[in-house]
Amino acid sequence: MQVLTGIYDARGLDALNMAVIDRTLTGRYEYLLMDKSGGRITGSLSISPFETFEGNRQWITFPLTDTLPDGTVVRPQARGVQVRLAGGEMLFVGASLIDTEAYLARLTQALWAAMGIVLLLGLAGGVLVSRNLERSMSRLGKVVTAVQEGDLKARAPVRNSGDELDELGAGLNVMLDRMEASMASIRHAGDAIAHDLRSPLTRMRAKLEVALMDAEAGKIDGVDAVQLALDEADSLLKTFNTVLAIARLQAAAGRTPDPKVFDAADLAADMAELYEPASEDKGLEFSAEIERGLMVEGNQPFLAQALANIIDNAIKYTPTGGAVMLRARRRSSGEIEYSVTDTGPGVPEEDRERVIERFVRLDNSRTEAGSGLGLSLVGAVMEAHGGRIILDEGPGAYGGFGPGLRVALVLPAAAT
Repeated sequence: MQVLTGIYDARGLDALNMAVIDRTLTGRYEYLLMDKSGGRITGSLSISPFETFEGNRQWITFPLTDTLPDGTVVRPQARGVQVRLAGGEMLFVGASLIDTEAYLARLTQALWAAMGIVLLLGLAGGVLVSRNLERSMSRLGKVVTAVQEGDLKARAPVRNSGDELDELGAGLNVMLDRMEASMASIRHAGDAIAHDLRSPLTRMRAKLEVALMDAEAGKIDGVDAVQLALDEADSLLKTFNTVLAIARLQAAAGRTPDPKVFDAADLAADMAELYEPASEDKGLEFSAEIERGLMVEGNQPFLAQALANIIDNAIKYTPTGGAVMLRARRRSSGEIEYSVTDTGPGVPEEDRERVIERFVRLDNSRTEAGSGLGLSLVGAVMEAHGGRIILDEGPGAYGGFGPGLRVALVLPAAAT
């Protein structure tokens, strides 16, 4: 249309008429050149598709009768545009959409075929995924059933495929590992408590029995025997309280009970003031090096108990004439560290992890009173505070002392 109107504007109606005739004979478009009243001048169409034509330019979609090479008559849709020329004449140019319709028909058929293939593949894939999921869930169900029946050794299979079922199986296995460890710890604690409490209870009953017989015979008033029995009872209560404290910390699952922000240096100073007289009474040299401004967030009573336990152990196991050093400082990593170093016999390297477990007492500590729960409580306190306990060798062997032990409690600094 743009080319033909350009010919009209440049050379007039006769040139346009010749161009339309030429294009009608050789082109693939439909043409109609009309005079001012709408009468046909030339073109492949006899009449305009427009019943009424308003304005200077208008588009229309209309049915077009066409004959295929095999003689078949078809009526495909056509699309055209009609314009009014400068002299009042009108020109229509249109094109059959038969090729487009055929293309769309083939495309539709292809899409339906593809949809059928996708549907079949989807059904097959769904059946395959459903069966795999059913098998995987069945295996997980068997594991859960086995655990419900008391088999804590059962574990979910992990195929290392990285999918959600593998993640679920791995998480279930981690949970079962922790459950098995907890149950083993409970059984061990129960056995250890029964074993450790049997002797004190037996001694307490024997002393009470002797006190009763002596009192009945008029030999003694029984006060001393009763006092000893009370001391044994206090020892039992202390053991139970320590076990309960450890259980409370472990039940917190890594969360600090009742946390508050405070200066760790103040706690260290209080501990130094409390234990310096006890060290002097035993003939030990006690010293402290404490930095200021060591802010931590935690449960101060629990941390005080943990620090008291390691200081008490250092004083208990360091021979007379030795030394105990308490330090509180900020590490290069920014963490806050309490450390207690002594010149006692120390702990062999192969036993340093084991002594943190409940009711573990080394051979060289059997002569001292205790339940074997002190370092276990310290470890539980550190775990609840997101910290850690480190056992290293002390200053080494010299002058008949050593090699000593250094116990460090490392805590994260409080957020500022």
